[in-house]
Amino acid sequence: MERKSEKIAVLGAGSWGTALAMVLADNGHEVRLWGHNPVQIDEINHHHTNKKYLPEITLPATIIGYSSLQEALAGIKTVIMAVPTKAIREVIRKMTEVTSEPLEIVHVSKGIEPDSLLRISEMIEEEMPEGLLESVVVLSGPSHAEEVSLRHPTTVTVSSKNMGAAEKIQDLFINNNFRVYTNPDLIGVEIGGALKNIIALAAGISDGLGYGDNAKAALITRGLAEIARLGVKMGASPLTFSGLTGIGDLIVTCTSVHSRNWRAGNLLGKGQNLEEVLENMGMVVEGVRTTKAAYQLAEKYGVNMPITNALYNILFNEVNPKDAVDGLMSREKTHEMEDLADILGGKI
Repeated sequence: MERKSEKIAVLGAGSWGTALAMVLADNGHEVRLWGHNPVQIDEINHHHTNKKYLPEITLPATIIGYSSLQEALAGIKTVIMAVPTKAIREVIRKMTEVTSEPLEIVHVSKGIEPDSLLRISEMIEEEMPEGLLESVVVLSGPSHAEEVSLRHPTTVTVSSKNMGAAEKIQDLFINNNFRVYTNPDLIGVEIGGALKNIIALAAGISDGLGYGDNAKAALITRGLAEIARLGVKMGASPLTFSGLTGIGDLIVTCTSVHSRNWRAGNLLGKGQNLEEVLENMGMVVEGVRTTKAAYQLAEKYGVNMPITNALYNILFNEVNPKDAVDGLMSREKTHEMEDLADILGGKI
């Protein structure tokens, strides 16, 4: 398809930011990839590699690395935010110091802020001064950076309060390898993308304990019910959780060795404590912070989330993983259809 070339800044030179920069470069856009490590930026510009995050990949020469945020944003109208949830506010504040042009911000991270309980789009709206924010779009779905960078077939979803903006971002990214759908349910897309990391941690723990496929299938299925229960209470459509940012993202994150949340859970299940796991991972594990936020959201909305509660106790109350799983299995009996009735508002 023919498309107009644009200058786009991707903030965050980790695996996901780099992979998305490749998609945009493949589509003929001029891509500026910003990171805070000058050595990494030098590698991107002189060797066209990012070996720490994507060791086997050669980057398109049209991706230019920047360590100066001001230079990266000069003349830019569209920004891809690919930084961890905990860094969103800090980076937005720095952006507002070096630019005065209204920006369209596409966030691709998956998390919820503990304590404030805000979704990422809400954090961005809160931090951006009036007049500097054109719109916020979320891009989410089952998409490991390692596979996207190899140009393997991938499908994702974009959503926004402004669906015209979402459709524009759909056009920027879509190609023969990277298919992009639109979905008007911004809350559902963000909640599904964030909470699946919790269930992936739990699936990793189950695998680390050696519990096998039956247990993991149960965690994925019952985990989806938890995500949908909370999401619907927060205003999401139940249909979203049967789509790419619901069951699709949940499956890939709970079953793939590329998933850092699954890998972190796997190490917990094998006996490492949380501090050891995070040190060994060397990358952000979004599910840890999101577990705290989801635990708080469950209390706020009065939603029953037993898997989330069990994981919260493992991570923050030093409960033994095996004891937590055994506790899940010994819960009071219930009817599976009660969950569906609750999610659908009593319509069945």
